[in-house]
Amino acid sequence: MNSTLSSDVVGRRVEVNGEHATVRFSGIVPPVAGLWLGVEWDNPERGKHDGSHEGTVYFKCRHPTAGSFIRPNKVNFGVDFLTAIKNRYVLEDEPKEEETEQIVIIGNKPVETIGFDSVIKQQSQLSKLQDVSLRNCAVNGAGDKGGIAKACPNIRSIDLSKNLLSSWEEVTDIANELKHLEVLNLSENKLTFPWSSPSPTGTFSTLKVLVLNRTGITWAEVLCCASGWPVLEKLYLESNDIVISERPTDVLQTVKLLDLSSNQLIDENQLFLIAYLPRLEQLILSDIGISSIHFPDAGIGCKTSMFPSLQYLVLNDNQIAQWSFMNELDKLQSLHALSCTRNPLTEGSKDAQTTRQFIIAKIGQLRTLNKCAIEPEERRGAELDYRKAFGNEWKKAGGHQDPEKNRPNEQFLAAHPRYQALCLKYGAPEDGELKTQQPFLLKNQLLTLKIKYPNQLDQKVIEKQLPESMTVQKVKGLLSRLLKVPVSELLLSYESPKMPGKEIELENDLQSLQFYSVENGDCLLVRW
Repeated sequence: MNSTLSSDVVGRRVEVNGEHATVRFSGIVPPVAGLWLGVEWDNPERGKHDGSHEGTVYFKCRHPTAGSFIRPNKVNFGVDFLTAIKNRYVLEDEPKEEETEQIVIIGNKPVETIGFDSVIKQQSQLSKLQDVSLRNCAVNGAGDKGGIAKACPNIRSIDLSKNLLSSWEEVTDIANELKHLEVLNLSENKLTFPWSSPSPTGTFSTLKVLVLNRTGITWAEVLCCASGWPVLEKLYLESNDIVISERPTDVLQTVKLLDLSSNQLIDENQLFLIAYLPRLEQLILSDIGISSIHFPDAGIGCKTSMFPSLQYLVLNDNQIAQWSFMNELDKLQSLHALSCTRNPLTEGSKDAQTTRQFIIAKIGQLRTLNKCAIEPEERRGAELDYRKAFGNEWKKAGGHQDPEKNRPNEQFLAAHPRYQALCLKYGAPEDGELKTQQPFLLKNQLLTLKIKYPNQLDQKVIEKQLPESMTVQKVKGLLSRLLKVPVSELLLSYESPKMPGKEIELENDLQSLQFYSVENGDCLLVRW
């Protein structure tokens, strides 16, 4: 770049020594002579300031150390799409000695050519391309109009991730020339998107898979652009700080897979806005921080009308700590596969097999859990063990082997919505089954717990050893005698060093400490 660099470079994406940035300023920065570019780095640790120099604000950055001033000759503005294709896919010409002289007719004149066969070979190579990867190739746009369509008309899949594209308009310029495009990956391009003018009709008429991870797109921009994706089936939107602000209307109706992973601002109420996408079969919600879900339109033992086609749900790396979450998932009418690794509910337990059995028993139609198939024998064993494990609680709650007397209370049914169905399927548990603790359950180990009273500052923190099989009700009884406070007034929760800043309520008196994944070193919080 020379010293006469035009001002339209502002907003352009650039690369400097392997680091990507956006140009925010072009001009003079006194007292040093010459032209400077002010850039905002993708990696804020790469910069030195916020766009200010000696008290003058030349541009603004989101982060106080994301800005730098750089000479234009240090910056790579990238290459057009076709140049990148040729750099990556065109084979070297044949050795000089093998080149032959040919006579071709151009107009009415014969013209001598040398190496003409190499040109034909290059064109042939490009025209055959269908799957193209140009990741990190500094692509900045389409280039000359018509060039892509002429050189490589058969491309169906493109990886354009981590390039120097700066706007959705530049993407559509490329896509306009690829009439068979089905798969497009634009991840890690910091793009500006339109708010009101949708893509030209027909530009993405064949597009089935679109990857927009870490592009900075908002939900409103997704809905705006989506009118130009009439047959889209898979949409990936990972790590965009998305907030689902409105229900899709007449767009995304063909989408079968939606990935919203690592968008930490999404909550359960926002998910309800996408709950009626008619063809949504796979929903990926890893690492969004979700801890609870409740389908208000479905009572105990009923199915929700939400997510009618959802078959596969991914909930890895979240904050799910309550079994009530699994109870709610049983309300999804089409759910067959679930992945929920690295959650407090699954990681906090000392017995992973017990946790797996409980999930299988709670979600009746599940066929695959954490990518492992659930065979009929495993389901039968899990449901029988679950039925036995909670048999005593069932009886205490009003359960009975005589169907006419079998009336467990609402609290038990809310905690175990499928228990009655399991009794119908296998028969109610007999007294003899319930006398012996089942081998899959954890032993009555003692837990050393701190006990704090957040609302009673004059009460000293104490330490107690309690069996992990002890129910919340019995813990309350113990504390009631200790504190001289009625059981009915006590509210219990706990904190774990594994989940700093998170408090989990012990909401069901019939459940054990082990059920809530209370472990050694945890802290019981007592309020009244």
